[in-house]
Amino acid sequence: MFEVFKKELKELLRDKKTLLFVVALPVAVFPLLFAVVAFISSQAALDAEQKVHTYAIINGDFAPEFTEKVFYHKSFEQYKGAKTFNSIEELKEGVIAGDIDMGIYLPTNAKQALNDAQQSKWEVVFNDAKSINFLFQRVKELAKEYSDSLQTEKLISFGIEKEAHLALLTPIEVVKVDTADKRENLGEKLGGFLPYLLIPIVLMGATYPAIDLGAGEKERGTLETLLLTPITRTELVLGKFITLLTTSIASTTITVLSMGGWIAVALAFADLEVIKTAFSSLAVSDLLMIFVLLLPIAAIFSALALAISIYARTFKEAQNYMAPLSMGVFFPIIVSIMPNVELTAKTAFIPVTNVALAIKEIVKGTVDYTLVGLIFLATAIIAGALLAFCVKWFNREDVLFR
Repeated sequence: MFEVFKKELKELLRDKKTLLFVVALPVAVFPLLFAVVAFISSQAALDAEQKVHTYAIINGDFAPEFTEKVFYHKSFEQYKGAKTFNSIEELKEGVIAGDIDMGIYLPTNAKQALNDAQQSKWEVVFNDAKSINFLFQRVKELAKEYSDSLQTEKLISFGIEKEAHLALLTPIEVVKVDTADKRENLGEKLGGFLPYLLIPIVLMGATYPAIDLGAGEKERGTLETLLLTPITRTELVLGKFITLLTTSIASTTITVLSMGGWIAVALAFADLEVIKTAFSSLAVSDLLMIFVLLLPIAAIFSALALAISIYARTFKEAQNYMAPLSMGVFFPIIVSIMPNVELTAKTAFIPVTNVALAIKEIVKGTVDYTLVGLIFLATAIIAGALLAFCVKWFNREDVLFR
């Protein structure tokens, strides 16, 4: 078994593609990828924020203060083309044709409606499917300012002192008193995304080498040679499994160390207050606990990947079988970020979901160590069962020589 392990490990270390997936991706590529995505997203949001949108307004004379606010707003520019807009339908056609980005329709009785104790309805026409849907929010804010001024004028005309307006309009104020500290609050939001980075990398550290150890051996015709050696098939499977477990653990170790290193760099050099608040209290012991939780997950993925690879006839066929496994691992991670899904004695037995929930609790600083032990035990039992299945699978002639 040990000789098989040494042989497989040497072959994997000579393979540059394996080193790329196991070492380079966790250390540099993924953090770089996330940084690029964050940069592009922030730039796109900044561009959208600074973009000036063309608008047309109907019946603007009936609310001159509001019309003036829109006219002088930095994000809006009045339409100066030849077309005229006199109805909602014409505003819609103007938006669809691209003549204007937004149309505002004001009723002619905005102030009179208030005198008649009626609510005035204003309509904003725009394409909400585009990434400029904050247009509506900006107009709503301007309309609220105008609405508040009308409201104040009316209350004063009724003889109500300005100091009493707030108590009259909002007699009850509900104030939130949050018992969660900043780490717990931000950990709830950010901690749920860490499994999206860590668990797929652990899977990747097992799947790519597994393809070569199973289907690759078949394709090269070296599997028969291995079977003729004086070792049992169980030892052969265990040798390959330990090799995969080693690469997956190596990938896990590098990932956790890389994550800790990148967080330290972010804390030292970048002015990211959210990241600092969320991770400044994340101790080395927390990173070690995340690492320990990922170990049995690595064993599960190694056993599954080896069983699939042994079944496949060729390298390409093994890649096709691995694809659903890669996609399937995201489903239990998604479950972990659903509302009201928490780490309990029940969820501690759901594979992958339990580890994702535990990582979130570790980042929040509210992890229950008893449940962590339960997760480790449950995941280790599943990994052992899958390894036993893998050994049985390898002993079947119809699987080895399909």
